[in-house]
Amino acid sequence: MAARPGGGGGGGGGQGGLGTPPCGRRHESSSAGSGDTKIWSFEEVRDLTSSSSSSPTKITIIDVREPHELSSTGRIPGAINVPVKSAPDSWHVPEDEFEHAHGFPRPAKGAEVLFYCKAGVRSRAAAGLARDAGFTAVGEYPGSWDEWVAKGGKVQR
Repeated sequence: MAARPGGGGGGGGGQGGLGTPPCGRRHESSSAGSGDTKIWSFEEVRDLTSSSSSSPTKITIIDVREPHELSSTGRIPGAINVPVKSAPDSWHVPEDEFEHAHGFPRPAKGAEVLFYCKAGVRSRAAAGLARDAGFTAVGEYPGSWDEWVAKGGKVQR
């Protein structure tokens, strides 16, 4: 999957890997894994969450924050929770183990998945783990929860 055009070049933060992006922004990169990551804007995620369920493409939005974070803040509507810190191997375990651990089936490896967290750092790590596990249609919302709330995105509790 090609990255979204117009995203600019260069990485943010200069830390590599899990460095904190300046001002919560980061540009597309071809980090470890089997391809580019699509970078999603607030407007694109908002449009995705407000589109009708009859949409021909199903994109799974994945919140990688810890469960206690979601219980205190809520989540982007329709997102599922697969915490990257406490369950980093989730994308590498057999499907039945994934479902047992998380309570829902793992998305298919060819399905489009979109990761977010609080500020964009953990979502980048989760996207890399998913790519390493063979997922090919991987996206990130680097603005993540902080931007979502600041811009008035709807919250599911």
